[in-house]
Amino acid sequence: MELMSQTDTYLQKLPLDYKKELQRIRKIIHTHIPSAREAFSYGMPAFIYKEKPLIYYAAFKDHLSVFPTAFPIEALQDQLKSYKVSKGTIQFTVENPLPNALIHSLLNIRIDEIERGNKR
Repeated sequence: MELMSQTDTYLQKLPLDYKKELQRIRKIIHTHIPSAREAFSYGMPAFIYKEKPLIYYAAFKDHLSVFPTAFPIEALQDQLKSYKVSKGTIQFTVENPLPNALIHSLLNIRIDEIERGNKR
């Protein structure tokens, strides 16, 4: 019998619509970056790439969030106008989810940043 990961346990406790949306994001990350490993940090699911934080994701009372760090948000600010953003966070809802292509772009920018050693 396979043990449930902390991420599985976290997702299991969520309302079904939140759970499905975060599972969609989790699958996109797994598929797009198979070498990224799952982690659980700051009380939320995360992915690590080359021992650096790639992206975190979480559910809150009235929204969902991804935390791709600040630089990807700065780089894609024009595509994020319909979401609430702060320095390292993008808030969205099940009714207004992040499109797959936008998630891919966030991941690509973050991977590039990690590859370059956080040098811009």
